[in-house]
Amino acid sequence: MNALDLDKLRREFPALAATDCVFLDNAGGSQVLTRVADRVRDYLLTSSVQLGASYAPSQRAGEKVLAARRAVAELINAPHDDEVVMGGATTSLMFMLTQALMPGIVAGDEIIVTNSDHEANIGGWMRLREAGAVIKVWEVNRDSLALELDDLDRLLSPRLKWLAMTHASNILGSVNPVEEVARRVHAVGGRVCVDAVAYAPHRLVDVQACGADVVVFSFYKVFGPHYAVMWVQRELLLSLPSLNHYFIGPEVLPYKLQPGNVNYELSYGCIGIHDYLCHIGRSLGVQGSNRVLMQAAFDAFEIQEDLIAERLLGWLRERRNVRIIGQPYAAGRTRVPTISFVVAGMLSETIVRHVDGHGIGIRYGDFYAKRLIEALELQAYGGVVRVSMAHYNTLPEIDRLIRALDEVIE
Repeated sequence: MNALDLDKLRREFPALAATDCVFLDNAGGSQVLTRVADRVRDYLLTSSVQLGASYAPSQRAGEKVLAARRAVAELINAPHDDEVVMGGATTSLMFMLTQALMPGIVAGDEIIVTNSDHEANIGGWMRLREAGAVIKVWEVNRDSLALELDDLDRLLSPRLKWLAMTHASNILGSVNPVEEVARRVHAVGGRVCVDAVAYAPHRLVDVQACGADVVVFSFYKVFGPHYAVMWVQRELLLSLPSLNHYFIGPEVLPYKLQPGNVNYELSYGCIGIHDYLCHIGRSLGVQGSNRVLMQAAFDAFEIQEDLIAERLLGWLRERRNVRIIGQPYAAGRTRVPTISFVVAGMLSETIVRHVDGHGIGIRYGDFYAKRLIEALELQAYGGVVRVSMAHYNTLPEIDRLIRALDEVIE
């Protein structure tokens, strides 16, 4: 039984009460916390000055932005808050990273990407071919729909410089064994960059425990503003060249990878995510550090998400003409509630357009994981139908979706 008070929890998200729409496109963007919006508003109306000046309002504004960085560092378990690079979106941060890495690439260096990632964690790496990098592709097994470790082992070599992978697929919903991958990659001298965009709304990110060298994700998928964070292991971050003005040296962390500086109000707003998770942990009767409280919150979220995901997956499993693209069951820690499927003889758009008429927000397409859609030969459907849930979704909402789907899927 889940101890979450869903009625009270949902009041933290104003949009859930402001409309009758059922939001099941959360992998595209979650609903935003009042706590986040209030902080953004507070900053803009009380602290909208340039940082770094000697006068008091500038000093107070700087303290707010620094507090935000520290809160994000605690949220992701970063050892040092100056390892926390923030910027507009995961895609832009990834291009920033690969641009900074390019001068260190020599001809023959190998980089492994997967064909299951969002293009944000592929495209920038592909550009390193211009510096002589050799790109290898770790392909999803078409039968298991998993990134098999045996396939990875065949790609590893002493020339490996980087492996880029997703922590959870934004189409398959599968949680990948990042820690084990990092162990194997580090054993041959390589580094690991993890896209945690589809993972962070459902599991507590721990950059130390996962073993990666870089972790990146977007806050607007995690109940916050349209903003993103990239953690870079400190030694690695220090080794990268500055992409900022010529007088901003490589030792100036993290500013050297934040040209124009961070967005002050959005950074400050992100403290609201941290506060919400700690609040949920306390409401569950948990005591301990903020990380303990946040972990308790995500443990409770997982119970709720498994419950609602299994309700939909169970219905889909009973449809003979439906193919679930990913694991067909919600049980276990290897899946998040991002559920994709196709229906024989139907365009995915047809299904989604029908559901639109019921005031339910789902989506169809490739979701920028175009290489995976092509590898699984799903283009003829126009991509997949994707239902992506969050912990604030409810069983009655899923039942409402099922009734709508039942009208269009035989």
